[in-house]
Amino acid sequence: MLEHLFGSKTRVKLMSLFLNHPEQAYFIRELTRMIDTQINAVRREIDNLIKIGMIIETEEGGDDETKRPGLKRKYYRVNMQFPLINEIQSLMSKSHFLMEQRLDSEILESGDVRYLAFMGSFIGKEGPVDLFIVGEIEKQKLAQIVQRAEQHLGFVVNFTCMPEQEYIYRKDIADRFLLSVFNAPKHVAVDKLSTEKASK
Repeated sequence: MLEHLFGSKTRVKLMSLFLNHPEQAYFIRELTRMIDTQINAVRREIDNLIKIGMIIETEEGGDDETKRPGLKRKYYRVNMQFPLINEIQSLMSKSHFLMEQRLDSEILESGDVRYLAFMGSFIGKEGPVDLFIVGEIEKQKLAQIVQRAEQHLGFVVNFTCMPEQEYIYRKDIADRFLLSVFNAPKHVAVDKLSTEKASK
């Protein structure tokens, strides 16, 4: 949807990535890997975003793993002073919300879903994953659903799906990952676990 408004799927992917990680600076080849797009297309859209002022070019800003002594590499980060930044963030959030609704339906139709929560990049907050599911779903089918969503969202969706029995076990032993899911901001779309517990 957004690629029709902005004229380029690559541009939408870049904008989504930058807005979801406003503190991070990236170099070109890193961006091509993250959004799985050819380098020429990434260079072209980065130039377009720099021209309008949404992206800033700098020679500093990479993490320790990407910096090399004596090498000056160009990095790119979002310009949070860009006059339309709030409007674009709002538009991205609404687009993600529409995708949530679509994903919600597709995931529910793919198996027995007991719990479904949207987190991380979907709501613009830090989280252990972007999508957390408890239930019985065929892994390949779920992977295909998520892959289709990634093409529209412009970012990689990190997701976890576990059977209910595994969820119960990990909850009983106070599993560290599960605790991080419980404590993270989220939008819960389905919660049959709490409903069933309350009815007992």
